[in-house]
Amino acid sequence: MKKFGKSQPVKRLEDARFTTGLGRYVDDIAPEQSLFAYVFRSPVAHAEIVGLDVSVAAEAEGVRLVLTVADFETAGIDISMAASLVKNRNGSTGAAPLRSVLAKSRVRFVGEPVAVVVADTLAQAKLASELILFDYEDLDPHVDPVAGGAEIHPEAPDNIAFDFGLGDETATDAAIAEAAHVIKLRVGDNRIIANAMEPRGCYAEWDGSRLHFCFNGQGVWGMKTQLAKKFKLAEDDVRVTNPDVGGGFGMKAFSYPEHFVVAYSAKTLGQPVRWMSDRSEAMQSDNAGRDLVSDCTMAFDSDHKITAYKVETLANMGAYNSGFAQAIQTQLFSRVLTGTYDIRTAFLGVKGIYTNTTQVDAYRGAGRPEAIYAIERTMDHAARALGIDPWELRRKNFVSSEQFPYATVADEIYDVGDFHGLLDRAAEVSDLAGFAARKVAAKDRGKLLGHGLCFYIEAILGDPSEGSTVEFAEDGRVKLYVGTQSNGQGHETVYAQFLADHSGVDVGLIDIIQGDSDLIKSGGGTGGSRSATVQNSATLETVTAMIEAFSGFLAEEYNLDPEDVSFDDEQFRLKGRNEAPSVLEVADLVRAAGKPELLAFHKQIHLAARSYPYGAHMCEVEIDPDTGTVELTKYSVVDDFGNLLNPMLVEGQIHGGVVQGAGQALCERVVYDETGQLLTASFMDYAMPRAADFPPIVFESRPVPSVNNALGMKGCGEAGTVGAMAAVANAVQDAVWDLGHKVVDMPFTPDRMWALLNKT
Repeated sequence: MKKFGKSQPVKRLEDARFTTGLGRYVDDIAPEQSLFAYVFRSPVAHAEIVGLDVSVAAEAEGVRLVLTVADFETAGIDISMAASLVKNRNGSTGAAPLRSVLAKSRVRFVGEPVAVVVADTLAQAKLASELILFDYEDLDPHVDPVAGGAEIHPEAPDNIAFDFGLGDETATDAAIAEAAHVIKLRVGDNRIIANAMEPRGCYAEWDGSRLHFCFNGQGVWGMKTQLAKKFKLAEDDVRVTNPDVGGGFGMKAFSYPEHFVVAYSAKTLGQPVRWMSDRSEAMQSDNAGRDLVSDCTMAFDSDHKITAYKVETLANMGAYNSGFAQAIQTQLFSRVLTGTYDIRTAFLGVKGIYTNTTQVDAYRGAGRPEAIYAIERTMDHAARALGIDPWELRRKNFVSSEQFPYATVADEIYDVGDFHGLLDRAAEVSDLAGFAARKVAAKDRGKLLGHGLCFYIEAILGDPSEGSTVEFAEDGRVKLYVGTQSNGQGHETVYAQFLADHSGVDVGLIDIIQGDSDLIKSGGGTGGSRSATVQNSATLETVTAMIEAFSGFLAEEYNLDPEDVSFDDEQFRLKGRNEAPSVLEVADLVRAAGKPELLAFHKQIHLAARSYPYGAHMCEVEIDPDTGTVELTKYSVVDDFGNLLNPMLVEGQIHGGVVQGAGQALCERVVYDETGQLLTASFMDYAMPRAADFPPIVFESRPVPSVNNALGMKGCGEAGTVGAMAAVANAVQDAVWDLGHKVVDMPFTPDRMWALLNKT
């Protein structure tokens, strides 16, 4: 494979492996002698455990072990699951009730792990689980965070996990009271399930006192630290690996009870143990996304400039704190609280509420889609209520190019941008001028056509530090060790392409090494759209060090002054000589000279500031009043991601993100009944978007390079989802506004839309 020019749309190198069945996922690579674990889960949402007898199950055919929480306690192992906490408005810390690796004394959601059976085969483990005697006394469930209900944790009166505040509430209330116009809107953000193509799974094996734990996560180092702490091991005695991972979307970014139970089972039995979730099990036990209700108040002066913005949110936490849950709808939501608008007075108040449902945590975008959905729905509603064009109201309130770098009320510093220019281009790309004619044509067919705009901004999150190692192997290949973890985004292609662009090494000779804590000593994993920006920034530093060292070597080898050696991204140039060695040829010279210290280079970087991608999503929907069916007929995106490494992969990320965001808007919705039973526990009941549901998605890049990293990049992994929800919702709202329906809520399923349009 020849070297490509920089920033070219290179096809994904890893796809040949994936599409021919040669991917190596966790369930493909578990040791052959592994035993099988099966999790016995609570069948009820809220109950006191009266009796738990596993003795009969333990004697069943093929069963090697049945674990309950008592086994962990007897072994002196910490039974608690780790979770981050936020500060309350009064300075205290959010509630931290015990979440045990296996249920202790009480179960609090359907699907909570109660016991684990380990057997020679999966079928034997499942059969034995049916012999577990689980006696319980029902308690009243609390399912709806808005409605209130029975207390779930003594540590959390009124089921309040936290009461968070950011901004000046007094000043915000005063500005609202004095405003010429005040617009209020309640915005619902429905719960969804991540539904990664590959469900969660793991296996564990011990070599003496050393643990190898393999799981399909989004990075290995957090898991390594938690395992070392849980089993009182030195971190060097824990190796964590990630093989190929079939989708994560935030849901696989943290630890789950099954991870620790599998590791403990393998230690107890002295034999590898594996576990793999099935789809319905995943729907019951994977951390869900979104699930919040926000009351938004926006104040305007007589010239329709925003003078204040207030958001008061109830966020469903599920039954327990999970990894990052308390931070998602608080700290991360606040990163883009005011969106792309010049709002100097604002307040965000969030109450987290425990319910007898599965935990809620990060899902593609993690807080930023929720914040943008709230402000963009409110902005659109305000424009219609005030009788102003929604595009013009946005233009009037944008942060102007002259205001950058712009400090928001949440102390975020937007580095660069051109919101007005991008919106002008968005109107052209989406053919806004032709919408009126398309609307008339739709009406003639008996359909309702609506146009929706979402103008979003996103804050790139995650660890700002990352390392990169470039190593020249004896076989002539180059190994690039990275601290991120691909979940299907195309990292192997992007990283190899970047290294090739800056070193001249053929892409086909570069191997990307990821997801092994023995080979890579630290890393930030994947999440928050950080990977390409932070990882390639580290690689650029590593390549710079490599070129400097190789140039010094050549100067010494050929008796030249250092300034007489240069590198043009493909070859070294030696003043006064005909030789023009490549990087690989210099590596061969280094090896022949007996200087192994010049065959591996490592650099660690720390980005001083975040970058802020932004863009416009334009959606048109056609609604059939007779059936309530909502059809996406036109979808356009214009984004500013700064400089792009591979435009083709960026466009793919946008397409996927749009589908996930639009999927939530159109069809995805988790439903529990009043007893806490999950009614949407299979794809027969939980609707997923399909390719046929979408028109061609038009994408265009209009970059203003970031000044916060040397590459001028801004990250794109979550942006499609951030913009899609409000674009679709605003289009639906536009279609039905003139019929008197002033508030619509996701998901816009046919039955819900038919009921709305036929409301008497």
